[in-house]
Amino acid sequence: MSCELCDADGGAVLWRDDSCRVVRPAVEGYPGFLRVIVNRHVKEMTDLAERARLMQVVFACEAALRQLYRPDKVNLASLGNVVPHVHWHVIARFADDAHFPDAIWAPARRTAKPRPAVTDEVLARAIMAAL
Repeated sequence: MSCELCDADGGAVLWRDDSCRVVRPAVEGYPGFLRVIVNRHVKEMTDLAERARLMQVVFACEAALRQLYRPDKVNLASLGNVVPHVHWHVIARFADDAHFPDAIWAPARRTAKPRPAVTDEVLARAIMAAL
């Protein structure tokens, strides 16, 4: 069976080590959207020996987004219903974004004004500093 997170990076790679990678997918309206993806195929967190390291990276991504974007909230989500491969979404959220307070996958509530994105390089440096 094919897995899209095994077959491809899942976005622009900002950082990687032996256990996981941080990518920035192109999600319109959400420049502060990151994914932390386990490098090997694992379906559940409890099957992951390196889960402490994974969460360290997730929290570093949250810290970087908070520092650079100053969001109203950061969403952390690990669902895996569509792609059963351990990965976390780390999303900077704003009260005036298109979906707030709902998940970004819900129907839009409003038209949001564009929010500028920091560069991949700046974001990668902030993640490394947080680690």
